[in-house]
Formats: sequence, structure tokens, C-alpha cells
Amino acid sequence: MNYPYNNFYEVLLHHSIKRPTAPAYFIQKRKVTFKEMLERVDSFARFLEIDGIKKGDRIGLYLANSLEFIISFLGAQKIGAIPVPINNFLKEEELTFILNDSKAKLLVASSQYSKELKNLFTNTQIQKIIWEGDAPKLDEKNIAFQEINLKPSQNYIPNIELNDIATIIYTSGTTGQPKGAMLSYKNIFSNILGIEKLLKISPRNRFIVYLPMFHSFTLTVTVLMPLYFGSAVVIVRSILPFSNILKQVLLRGVNFFVGVPDVYNALSKAKLPWYFHYFNRVKFYVSGAAALPQETLKRFKEKFKKGILLEGYGLSECSPVVAVNLPHKQKPRSVGPAIPGVEVKIVDEKMKELKRGEIGEIVVKGDNVMQGYLNRPKETAKTIVNGWLKTGDLGYMDEEGFIYIVDRKKDLIISKGINIYPREIEEVLVKHPLIKAAAVIGMKDEKSGEVPVAYVELEEGAKITPQQIKAYLKEHLANFKIPKAIYLVPTLPKNATGKVLKRVLKEKLEGKAKL
Repeated sequence: MNYPYNNFYEVLLHHSIKRPTAPAYFIQKRKVTFKEMLERVDSFARFLEIDGIKKGDRIGLYLANSLEFIISFLGAQKIGAIPVPINNFLKEEELTFILNDSKAKLLVASSQYSKELKNLFTNTQIQKIIWEGDAPKLDEKNIAFQEINLKPSQNYIPNIELNDIATIIYTSGTTGQPKGAMLSYKNIFSNILGIEKLLKISPRNRFIVYLPMFHSFTLTVTVLMPLYFGSAVVIVRSILPFSNILKQVLLRGVNFFVGVPDVYNALSKAKLPWYFHYFNRVKFYVSGAAALPQETLKRFKEKFKKGILLEGYGLSECSPVVAVNLPHKQKPRSVGPAIPGVEVKIVDEKMKELKRGEIGEIVVKGDNVMQGYLNRPKETAKTIVNGWLKTGDLGYMDEEGFIYIVDRKKDLIISKGINIYPREIEEVLVKHPLIKAAAVIGMKDEKSGEVPVAYVELEEGAKITPQQIKAYLKEHLANFKIPKAIYLVPTLPKNATGKVLKRVLKEKLEGKAKL
């Protein structure tokens, strides 16, 4: 691939020269042009420079969706510093771990999260906090973002190369402590260019970002990709109230909508006013970050006739997109073929490629594969073997190269020597009209080795017993796949993008945690 830029600051600089008055961002009632954005990024970068931040230093971002998130991200990159977006759902102990693991020197934080930061200067190497919003206090260690108003250095020449680390994305930690995936500029650019070859992004596109910006899926597809092509982005601070998102879609003429399965499930069931469908201009709906239930896909297609819903697949370690269904050709239950520039194979335990249709581990190779895990050379070596990244996902590929995800390798249940895939049981469960969401995990069993156990979240006001759910499952699944126990829970534990935290469910099953 040909890479015309070395870093994202160069991208912003290009658009501010070529299209200075074009809208880059819409936030609430404000329009921010590329020229205005460059001025704010330059000002923030100058602040970092004066503060002694140098190339390679890490800057933590513990922010709600905001213009300040993007300014901080690009301002850090201008001087070669590495922004580290942090899940703002995390609590003090989890946040402290990431800041110490990344050795971050400075943190940019939204004031609404100040409670989790009260011991920051004692427990981490953070020397200063820049507050977005109403700062809890101001002194030499606590700076208000809005007060940063500096002119850029006239003599500063960015020395940033394509293979330098652009950002460190910490994995969600669904199976333990999070690991920092080091992504280079080349990694992310390759991902953007691969997606563009399929979806043809242009400055005429308008994106909306309401999912958390710290997540790799949101960051690449709805923050960095629109910037690359000069597309305008509508920034929504929070997913709630959801009616505000739909309002912004109509008011701003959004035509590229990115969401997660929970969002599409809600949309497929929502009672929308007639004028929404009439004025809605969305051309592509993209789903990622978690598996999209087939029942949700079916309902969504029946309701939204204009746009195309494309399910994709990826992971933080791959910048993150690996595959996406084609606009002109989609296959039920498939996440599509690999995007251009990415290779995918299905392999056995010895990394030997399997025949088409056989289930094995999905491995990925390409310019989008991360540089490695920060501070974890052994785990990096286990994950990237001869250039192939082991995803930990089980799946198969058809003759046309379309990929089908079966389950997570670690979630596979082996009962009396027979493989049971939790996702298959979950798909059947969520087809039931009274079941909102479901998660199936393995429980140790003396006779069988393991047996499936299901946790079920019902629709609001729904009433059904575990026995009735079992009877329903027996109509659709073999007896050995029927969960030994079914637990009804108010809500399933999920991460910021709606992926169920099965680790928490397993801890609950073992009596180590509460739901």
C-alpha cells in the first residue's frame, strides 16, 4: 500500500490548507472547521512541548466523547508523544494499573470522573492533570483545558515516522488484566485504506460518533477514518438519551452510522416516528465490537429498508478491522471476507491451515497487525507467530473467503469429548421473544468434564421460568447442548461496547463475585 502521510497531524494539516472552512466537527450547536481544529491542536501541542513532554512519552486520555479528546489525541501525536485512550467506565484501581503499566506522565480527564482520580498523584507517575469541563480545583498540577491558548512553536519540526507508535489501546480485560496493544501509524492507516476500498469514503460522507471514543473500533472507524478523508463528524457526548442520537442523524444529514449489536437491537424494536424513515439519509450501518445476533439482523433489515447493515469483525490488536461484509454481497451469519491488505487463515493447534469449511482458530496477517503488547514480550511472542496474529477466535471460511465466527476459543465447552459452541446456544436463546440477551459458559462437571450453563436477561416485564426456557431450547437443539442450569439475571455484565463479560459470570458461578 502507498501511505501518503506519516502521521495524523499531517492529515489535519493537509485538510486545514486545502479546505480550511469546511466543517470538521459538529458538537451540540457548534461547527468547527479544519482551520479552527488545527489552531486548537497546535495550541495543545505547544503546551505539551513547554511542559517537557517529548517523543515517546505517554499521555493518558480519560475523557468522555468530546472535541478535547480529539485535540489531545492529535496534539500529543504532533510532538511524537503517544496518546493512551482509557476506558472511562474503569474505576480507580483499574485506571491506576493502566497509567502505571503505560508509564503515563500526564493525564487529560473529564471532570465528571474526578472521583476516580483523587489518589492519582500518590499512586501513579502522573505529574499533571488537564481537566475538560469544570475542573475540581486549579493549581500547578491541575490545569483547565479551556485556558490553554498558546501559539505554536515557529521552529518546531515534527519528527514522526510511519512505523512510530501512534497510540496504545488497552484490551478490554474480559479475561484478566488488560494488555496495551501498540499500534503504529502504518497499522491504522492500512486499516483505514482497506476499509475505504470497500465502502468508498469521501469528504461528502458525514459520520456520527456516540460510542466511546476510547474504544479501538470507534477510534479508527468514526474518529480517524473520517479525518483521513476530510469527512465531517457529529460528536455526541453520550449514548443516552438515544433520542438525541437519532435527532442528530436527521439534523446533520449523517450517512455513515457505526454501532454495536445492542444499538441495532434497540433500533430494530424502537417505535420511530414516520418522518425518521422519510428524512433518514444513512447509507451504511456498520456493526462491530461484538457478535450481531441473527434475529437482530433480520428485524433491522425488515424495518430499515434504505440503508445497508454490514457486520464486521476485528480486534484491538488488528487496528481493529479484519473483515466486513460487502455492500453488494452479504451472507447470513458471516462477517464477510478480509478487507483488502489483510490475510486470514483458519488453522489447527499446530498453525497448519485447515480446509475450507473446517473449524479452527482465525489467524491474521497484514500491515494492520499491532507491533506487540507493551511490556509483554512473552505474550507478544505467543500471540504473533511468524507474522500471523492468533486471534483466539474459532471460525471457518467458505470457498469465497467469507469468514464465519463460531466462538471464542477460550469459551469452547468440551462435554464428554464433544465440542459445544456457546454462541450457537445464545443465538437460539435470543430468538425467543421474551429474552433480551443471553450468555452461555462452561461449568466443570465430574461426569462430563464440562456442561453448559446459561445466564438470561429478559425483556422488560417479561415472565418465563428456566424450565420453560429449557423446553423451548429442546425444540431447537440436541440434548447435549441444553444448559444444565439457566439463571435469570436483571442485567448481564457488559463492557463499554456491549460485549458480555463472561469472566464475571464464571466468577459468579464459582462464588467469587456478585452480579
